[in-house]
Amino acid sequence: MSAKKWIKRFQESQGHLPWALVTGGSSGMGLEYARQLAEIGCNLVLVSNQEEELQKAAEELKQGRTIQVIPHYQNLATEMAAEELLAYCQAEGLQIDILINNAGMFFFEELTTQNEAKSLTMMRLHILTPTRLCIVFGEEMKKRGCGYIINMSSMAAKLPCPGITIYSATKAYLKSFGKSLFFEMKPYGVGVTTVCPAAIATPLYKLKPNLLKFGVKIGLIGTPQWLVRKALKGMMKKKRVVKPGLMNHYLPPLIAVLPHGLVNKLWQKFK
Repeated sequence: MSAKKWIKRFQESQGHLPWALVTGGSSGMGLEYARQLAEIGCNLVLVSNQEEELQKAAEELKQGRTIQVIPHYQNLATEMAAEELLAYCQAEGLQIDILINNAGMFFFEELTTQNEAKSLTMMRLHILTPTRLCIVFGEEMKKRGCGYIINMSSMAAKLPCPGITIYSATKAYLKSFGKSLFFEMKPYGVGVTTVCPAAIATPLYKLKPNLLKFGVKIGLIGTPQWLVRKALKGMMKKKRVVKPGLMNHYLPPLIAVLPHGLVNKLWQKFK
């Protein structure tokens, strides 16, 4: 089913165009989700802690379209972020039909007391807030008997490697959580799709532009446009997991059989 047919069916069955909430929607993958959802006619709530980028993204997405785009500045790495976001949407009369749990962060470092605060922020952003968003917005979707949730995991969920200790662990949580939640939400008509991308050309990983271009050219790194198309197609079909790309299939088993001594030598070299 094409995206246009999907949105037409949604409008006919629900009586309105869908509202999509995208966390981390001001840049990178989140902005690409917003662009592609806007192209098919979804109204948008963009949530980010990048205030200037958020306003620019909202203006860009509204140009030439009749959709509504609401930028909402909020730090999602707090204890009550999910409840505060739900309260905001309810106060504004916004019924969220699509929840994209995309907000995230990345760093490649040895864990120390010096970056403990950064690690805790990552855990809140990748575990606590997405879990609570699924619960509180999921309850509203269950009552209506309709809804779609995307949780952004990563191929790193299969790669417990030094330097990305917290990142890979949190992404493994998101993958397990989403795959289980799929079955709990299915009887209520709510789809939960877990997306596990391999390397994607976004600013998240802070690679030099020439390295990103080279990675894309040789097929090791995918583009946000390609990944989001795959993810939204899976969401519309209410697929349980979307993990596109050859790297998802051959890289984790390859790394799993590397001798521990070699892994340690590589870590000592690159840390």
